[in-house]
Amino acid sequence: MNVEIINNNFSLVIYGFSGVAINKDYAGTAFQLMDKMWQVVKTNSLKNKGLNIWVYEESEKVFAGVELYDTPKHDTGLEQKTITLIKYAYCKHIGPYNLIRQTGQNMTNELRNRGFETTFPYVEIYGHWTNDETKLETELLMCLK
Repeated sequence: MNVEIINNNFSLVIYGFSGVAINKDYAGTAFQLMDKMWQVVKTNSLKNKGLNIWVYEESEKVFAGVELYDTPKHDTGLEQKTITLIKYAYCKHIGPYNLIRQTGQNMTNELRNRGFETTFPYVEIYGHWTNDETKLETELLMCLK
């Protein structure tokens, strides 16, 4: 596993929806939020970068969003979220989405073994879709204390 420690600021402004993962169903909650977000983005013809971005926060909060090329000119109902990471760990997961959780756990274990402590937010950036799930790319970013 290739986990990089990055000390450069990473900043992201995304638009979407937030919710709480009931019974710790993070993926189910994020999928619902993502579907709602894409419906608003498409209905309003908002130009976007096409990458799903999920943000996990304290108190089991989840945010599903997308980067837009421009700030919406009218109220769409989308929430704006700014993410800034000062020091974080980065890993690219290549393969099926159902293995991301295990990759995240392996990443956390490796960081702990290297003496790092993780904190929120935790960010997953999903690459462009392909039918070949062995080629799906997801970037994992874990904030470090």
